[in-house]
Amino acid sequence: MYYDYLVIALYFVLILVIGVVFSRMASKSTSDYFRGGGRMLWWMVGSTAFMAQFSAVTFTGAAGKAFADGFAIVAVYIGNTFAFFCGWAYFAHRFRQMRVDTPTQAIKGRFGPQNERFFSWALIVFSFLNAGVWLNALGVFTSAVFDADMSLTIIAIGLTVLFVSVLSGAWGVVASDFVQTLVVAVVSVACAVVALVKVGGPVNLVNNFPGGFLVGPNMNYPLILIGTFIFFLPKQIITMMNLHDSFRFLNAKDSINARKAALLAMILMGVGTIIWFIPPWAAATLYPDAAADYSQLGNKAADAVYLVFARNAMPIGTVGLLMAALFAASMSSMDSALNKNSGIFVRSIYQPFLAKRKKQTNDKKLLRISQLVSFISGLGVIAAALYFASLKELSLFELMMSVSTMVQLPMMVPLVVGIIVKKTPQWAPWVTIVVGFFVSWFVMNVFTAEVCAEMFGVKSLTAREIIDMNIILTIAGHVFITSGFFWATSMFYKEEKDKNKLETEHFFIELETPVISDNQQYEVDKQQRNKLGGMVMAMSVAILLMTLIPNPIWGRMMFGICSLIIFGIGFLLRRSAKS
Repeated sequence: MYYDYLVIALYFVLILVIGVVFSRMASKSTSDYFRGGGRMLWWMVGSTAFMAQFSAVTFTGAAGKAFADGFAIVAVYIGNTFAFFCGWAYFAHRFRQMRVDTPTQAIKGRFGPQNERFFSWALIVFSFLNAGVWLNALGVFTSAVFDADMSLTIIAIGLTVLFVSVLSGAWGVVASDFVQTLVVAVVSVACAVVALVKVGGPVNLVNNFPGGFLVGPNMNYPLILIGTFIFFLPKQIITMMNLHDSFRFLNAKDSINARKAALLAMILMGVGTIIWFIPPWAAATLYPDAAADYSQLGNKAADAVYLVFARNAMPIGTVGLLMAALFAASMSSMDSALNKNSGIFVRSIYQPFLAKRKKQTNDKKLLRISQLVSFISGLGVIAAALYFASLKELSLFELMMSVSTMVQLPMMVPLVVGIIVKKTPQWAPWVTIVVGFFVSWFVMNVFTAEVCAEMFGVKSLTAREIIDMNIILTIAGHVFITSGFFWATSMFYKEEKDKNKLETEHFFIELETPVISDNQQYEVDKQQRNKLGGMVMAMSVAILLMTLIPNPIWGRMMFGICSLIIFGIGFLLRRSAKS
């Protein structure tokens, strides 16, 4: 355990150094702080888009779901992959072409200032919930690893993320996400290879999975799994490719780099989907009683299965590296939320407030206010995570799905469909959200899985089937009813009453006009490659030192190979900066 502590400590030092190194690039203007001035390269933007959908829930809640139910969890992540494909094909470059610093500025262009104010407050509150779920997931895992108090764990991690986000803004967020992507890749691939060796290969992995690999236990109606897969495709498009989540692609230096970023994220998600879950699938055969090791976590016990596998099958020090990957995933999600909140508050709430009172302030003061808002937002996220930690009756996967389907979906429907349907009345977005929340309530309280099953003559459903059916019904309700309602509002559009007509027309013109990087981009590109190359090479040295840990020869070789690969990536980045 001593070595695990040391690995984690070195990782935290690296993250803090990244915050300091990139602080100068974020201190030039609010645009640099919010979105890196829109000058980031595709591989940085793509890695941060990927990390935004990864989160610690993948190693905890999703891993617990894979351990219990087999292949079914892949449906969620195939949905992510499909969403990034749609990003490459249609959304990513258009998001960059909106030419804004924050998502709510785009909402203003499309729906007008009243909707901008509404969404600004609504999205800030939602980010507290969303980031709180991710931070709580990390707290669960960390407390299990170190037998530490969950509340203190959440507070300590939250404050570390605060430092990076407040100090270096979007540059620090994206740079740390890139480095963290490498950490996640190293841990995931290493664990997957060892898992396959331990279980005797992929054939044995599939054949020996308890209850059947494809369907899993407690699933009498496989048609439910097919429905889950089908409905997760539009669900992930709605929750990932909307005006609110466009902020990732706002960072790209031009339209081409935005598309490349979406393509990279798609590849990483597609390949990673299988790799991540090989260890928990193997653990179901190798360590079937893994959940019993952490019974103190209640219904969240299975969420620690990755830890069980790492402790039993991997070399000494891997648990520390795994924890670093978990920190990476959660930090990515939380620091993005903080940075986004600061941009939304300053651009869409504070500056309009000053404008109404005919007051002005300089960009440096706005930058300081942005940092203050990031700090306050961080405290809000920590508070949300502490609340979720108290809900021990819910598994992390159920908690994530509940927030995603019941709250996020109705909020994001108008922010996706509004890109396609160009003429809607001013009241359409917020009324659609009200309708969406009613749909969520109706499915959870009236038209439940049990009621639906009875309609089709099914007498009983397992607990697993009820959870999956509720998810399907909620998604279906929003895809057909909520989205359909917003589309139908176009029938009530009256051009003569549209006060935002010119702004909306300008929004759609910008949306289709490519962004081309300027002549000043070359030096910024060099700085990105040089700084990140140095950080990556430093990380490779740290992993190389792990070969000194007293492990079997194969364990030392594993760390050595990982170090060599990461060093090569860092070297190529530094070399490209000099060419």
